[in-house]
Amino acid sequence: MKYRKFGKLDWEASVLGFGAMRLPVSGEVILPFNPNVDEPEAIKMIRHSVDSGVNYIDTAFPYHAGKSEVVVGRALKDGYREKVKIATKLPLFIVNTKDDLDKIFNEQMERLDTEFVDFYLMHGLNKMAWSKVKDLNILDWAEKKMGAGLIKHLGFSFHDEYDVFKGIADGYDNWAMCQIQYNFMDTEYQAGTKGLKYAADKGMAVVIMEPLRGGLLVKAPPESIKKLWADAGKKMSPAEWALLWIWNQPEVSVVLSGMSEMKQVEENLSAADRAETGLLSASDLEVVKKVKQEYRKLSKIPCTRCNYCMPCPNGVSIPTVFDLYNTAFMYDDPAPSRLQYGFLPEEVRAGSCIECGQCEEKCPQNIPIMGWLKKVNDLLYTEPIEIPGSSK
Repeated sequence: MKYRKFGKLDWEASVLGFGAMRLPVSGEVILPFNPNVDEPEAIKMIRHSVDSGVNYIDTAFPYHAGKSEVVVGRALKDGYREKVKIATKLPLFIVNTKDDLDKIFNEQMERLDTEFVDFYLMHGLNKMAWSKVKDLNILDWAEKKMGAGLIKHLGFSFHDEYDVFKGIADGYDNWAMCQIQYNFMDTEYQAGTKGLKYAADKGMAVVIMEPLRGGLLVKAPPESIKKLWADAGKKMSPAEWALLWIWNQPEVSVVLSGMSEMKQVEENLSAADRAETGLLSASDLEVVKKVKQEYRKLSKIPCTRCNYCMPCPNGVSIPTVFDLYNTAFMYDDPAPSRLQYGFLPEEVRAGSCIECGQCEEKCPQNIPIMGWLKKVNDLLYTEPIEIPGSSK
């Protein structure tokens, strides 16, 4: 296992972190909220990872409908708690008043069966959630928990545009770390490469989520992409290529992997043993670039996310729903896109289009947006998904 300095902290983190959002489950696999965790296997996987050098475990309040924190807490018995740092998250989407904060935090400590949490993240920060953090003075509340020794360090996970990310990073002086979605396909998406570098320059540790795009980058790639990997002449799996591409960048502290079976644990541990900055050559990086271009060719809608179409007068998030539609075709699997579409509020979905035509007048790509929005809704529509709330 390789280790890297964790931002400004006097601590080195394993380059591979165990993400407890996709633990092994029984029954219908609806992640990340399936509560039917195969607990013995999950504990075996977590402990094997720790025995192999992993020292960063990430979980959150809603993962596996609350069971993730419970299983992590049980896995870290028998002396394992002292070997790792735990990161969990405040579910801002169910915080409505200040009274909710202690209620949720106390439940999390009970689930994890720990006296303190090493990293406490504001979960899924975006523009609206950041406003809630400020309006309810949540950071003041969190600092009181830090003063009591219940929280060691604060951070945030992020899902919004770069300018919002920059504002959050600059909006509080005591962030220890941030967690962003990042992989070789998402360099311009959300925080992206700019956000990675900006946070690192501020001395924040950067933890990477979705390094394999939820497994889409390794799940039965099309023949054209298989050929690109094979022609590179390296005995590496698509997962190794994707992980090593991220670890190649010095600004990255930890890469989280949501592992669902022991085979994945072993493969990722092996890759982590090779993690170095500068490991990939210029020709290797060119291969990754060609793979990215090949995936992009499989997109149906030629949207560049320039945002000229926005704001939609009826609230539709046009670039977001187009990205989900394209993702379904790039990876030949609409299920993950349908899941994400289900989390979107009804007003931002494609079905809320009233065909006013303003977006088409502004689009520099001359995309027939209204027609595509109908196709998006036809393919991705699902009933809105509610995030599980507190059990108490």
